Amino acid sequence: VQLQASGGGLVQAGDSLRLSCAASGRTYSSYTMGWFRQVTGKEREFVAAVSWNGGTTLYADSVKGRFTISRDNAKNTVSLQMNSLKPDDTAVYYCAATSKGVTTTRYDYWGQGTQVTVSS
Repeated sequence: VQLQASGGGLVQAGDSLRLSCAASGRTYSSYTMGWFRQVTGKEREFVAAVSWNGGTTLYADSVKGRFTISRDNAKNTVSLQMNSLKPDDTAVYYCAATSKGVTTTRYDYWGQGTQVTVSS
């Protein structure tokens, strides 16, 4: 599975942003998809995950109620709708795929990151 993330940018606090991840590979629809983020000098942080059929989602407490992960298996895409953005959300965001369930910490494939910067 190859992943290509896009949609990052510079926004103000309180704004919304939608990230997208395009996947290639015939087995994409069987994978759990996740979003992670990383600030320079800090460990990569889990943000959200969605099961292969979209039926189960999982969110980090820091984004719960503000971010929504979704997927469209017909288009081989997974999205992260980010609302009420805060400066603390500033990071490079990565999409990833795993053959395991949404609670796993082991992801098999990673896309390149897309920068999200939230100004105060």
